[in-house]
Amino acid sequence: MRVLLFFLLLIGTLNANHVSWLGNYDKALQKAKKENKPLMVLLVKKESPHCNEIILKGFMNHDYIENINKKLISVIVTYEGESSYPIELFYSSTFPTLFFVNSKDESFLMAPIYY
Repeated sequence: MRVLLFFLLLIGTLNANHVSWLGNYDKALQKAKKENKPLMVLLVKKESPHCNEIILKGFMNHDYIENINKKLISVIVTYEGESSYPIELFYSSTFPTLFFVNSKDESFLMAPIYY
């Protein structure tokens, strides 16, 4: 019975409709360059209920998620996190903030979106 439950949970996770976030900016940038795709950078604050709510409501179980995963490399970075990212480039005092970035030169494709 447990094996069946585990298998059903695994299938549900594999078919989940959510953004495929990477957790390391440098690795995401390298992948974006290799695949010639722009970056979608979500800057969040640790333990922020508002940030968690935006992730759950905006980046899960929507029709557009498949397009995000196909056309963008998505990375989520924590403002106070230990992983490095160019804070001077992605500075914000509002969290979460969403950036769309050209992977070739790290220029903004549009103005940041503040939630």
